[in-house]
Amino acid sequence: MFFYRFLLTILSPLFALALLRQVLRGRESLSDLAERFGAGLTSARTSTSPRLWIHGASNGEMTAARVLVEEALSRADDLDILVTVNTVSARTMVADWGLPRVEVRLAPMDLRPVLKRFLAHIRPVALVSLENEIWPNRFTLLAQRGIPVVVAGARMSERTASRWEKMQFLLRGIIRPTIAAISKLAAQDTASEQRMLQLGLPASALLPRMNLKSTVALAPAPAAELAALEQVFPRDKTLLAASTHAGEERLVLEAFHDLQKVHPDARLILAPRHPSRAEALAAELTRSGLYFAQRSKGDDPAQSQIYLADTLGEMALWYHLAGLSFIGGSLTHHGGHTPYEPVQFNTAILHGPHVSNHIAAYEALDQSGGARIVSDAQALCKAASALMSNPQHAKDMTAKAHTALSPLREAHLRQEAFWSALADLTKLPALK
Repeated sequence: MFFYRFLLTILSPLFALALLRQVLRGRESLSDLAERFGAGLTSARTSTSPRLWIHGASNGEMTAARVLVEEALSRADDLDILVTVNTVSARTMVADWGLPRVEVRLAPMDLRPVLKRFLAHIRPVALVSLENEIWPNRFTLLAQRGIPVVVAGARMSERTASRWEKMQFLLRGIIRPTIAAISKLAAQDTASEQRMLQLGLPASALLPRMNLKSTVALAPAPAAELAALEQVFPRDKTLLAASTHAGEERLVLEAFHDLQKVHPDARLILAPRHPSRAEALAAELTRSGLYFAQRSKGDDPAQSQIYLADTLGEMALWYHLAGLSFIGGSLTHHGGHTPYEPVQFNTAILHGPHVSNHIAAYEALDQSGGARIVSDAQALCKAASALMSNPQHAKDMTAKAHTALSPLREAHLRQEAFWSALADLTKLPALK
């Protein structure tokens, strides 16, 4: 056991050093870093209400979890909620919700001294950790204190599970206690559920599957903004590359180059998953001799057929404008991003083969004809060209997509088993 404690002692500061590098690069302030080590914790709370700790990684996870936060508040009038996140942008987003009885801060470092002080101050009745946020020290310290750990919408990709399996020999003393500390777990899909069981999660800890992102409905785009851009982007001729990752933009641009030979009036909106990559993408576009307009620079999108949408919080606008959407993270090994948002805005879905993050949804879409799978730039060009040539077929795809996802969305909205389990674990009957 000493050996494994030693490993955690070594690994956690490495993460701290990575955060320090974020500060040096100007992406975080020193006060943000201090917050991760416990700055700002008050020794006395004015409220005597029980406090639920909810943790999510970043904007995507917390956007999906807002319905869970609001449901908890509506079920228990005397419940306070502390939300912790890994990024500054997610902290700002949750604070901007302006929800009563909700406090947000950056998550504590996974160091035992930091966590001990953190837990002594917040005294949570339980931790609800979202998706793939599984932290060894955090989970085991909570379990030692008899504080329940619930994982909601647990997601584990094949690649992650394989990596964990390969490290079992070396890290068994970390992985097993971490998994054993989980009181209840609601997996996002069958595959993630099975991978967690293989890592040692007892079957008795399983709750019905839940996908938080299936319940998300984005707010409509601002009407004035939409009206102005609709003049520039004909919907039937606009392709959105949504939430792309490194390695995918090159394929999208290659596909768009060939697409323009058949549809010279085609437009491309390129919306990278991480806007912080925008400058690198802009440099790549410039080196390739491609003309483009950049959203963050205020460029006029009418001046180019490629629009680099490098801003946060505007995906509803891009989905409104595009009749076709390629969903990123699916041509590279990132598991694919949610199909529920593009379906909400009636845009025909194209995606790559790597969709393990939402496997059930994509299987339903593909089997119903509500989406098309593409494997490379040539296939993406061919599929986009066919849909631009036949806009009615794109509209038919969106109708099939709604039908395919409706049962999944309704199933995920019914989470009574989750709330009942949380009520039993926390001894808070009001949550039922």
